Amino acid sequence: MRFMIIVKATRDSEAGIMPTTELLTAMGAYNEELVKAGIMLAGDGLHPSTKGARVQFDGEKRAVVDGPFAETKELIAGFWIWQCKSREEAIEWVKRCPNPMPGPSEIEIRQIFEAADFGEEFTPELREQEERVWAEAKKNSG
Repeated sequence: MRFMIIVKATRDSEAGIMPTTELLTAMGAYNEELVKAGIMLAGDGLHPSTKGARVQFDGEKRAVVDGPFAETKELIAGFWIWQCKSREEAIEWVKRCPNPMPGPSEIEIRQIFEAADFGEEFTPELREQEERVWAEAKKNSG
């Protein structure tokens, strides 16, 4: 099972306050541990929402809204993609994580859909298309 581990933003992260050397060191060691355990597939921190944009959809209409965005507690400051045996395993790994922010913080765990989760609606043709798209995306990430 794959999981997206979402590090929630805080006022400090939205203000662009960078982590300390101590936190970067602790997170680097934690990431090494995740990689050695075969858990971590990807992960990165994100710039504050002041540098972001949202595209809103209403039928055929599109509207672009530039950041910053109001609800800090709903924003993402970083993420990992992990491969775990279960939700419980992902929870145990998150509990071992250094606090990603200087003060109170929160990390959310969300399971990523797999092809089998979509049932019969995900036809063999759609599966083949997905495989082609991901193979090309993997080449691009080179």
